[in-house]
Amino acid sequence: MEFLLPETTVREAGVGPVLDISETSGGTLILTLGITRILEKESIDIAIWGSPDGSDWGTIPIATFPQKFYCGTYQMRLNLTTRPDVRYLRAQWDAGRWSMGKGKPLFTLYLFVQEHDRQFAYAGA
Repeated sequence: MEFLLPETTVREAGVGPVLDISETSGGTLILTLGITRILEKESIDIAIWGSPDGSDWGTIPIATFPQKFYCGTYQMRLNLTTRPDVRYLRAQWDAGRWSMGKGKPLFTLYLFVQEHDRQFAYAGA
């Protein structure tokens, strides 16, 4: 398990650090998003971008979490078997607020990546 984004407080759109996944490229990963703090009437969109060289990120993300409005832990499987060229990942987010109140959105969140364990994926199937 490695953090794609360590626990961070965000108030506006941003981009996280680059994570080298070359040792597990071409496999399946589990992404876990944790939102530990959020204010009322806010939303956050989080996209995962992939790159073969750490500098060319393309024009569309390789995965996106559904828009989030609440604290919680959310998981998503990222299948890179059709994208063996992806050696680097990074998270990008956009935070919004739709209330009439002043101030920027406020979120505390983290995102980590782990290899998909096939042993457990098929247990009981």
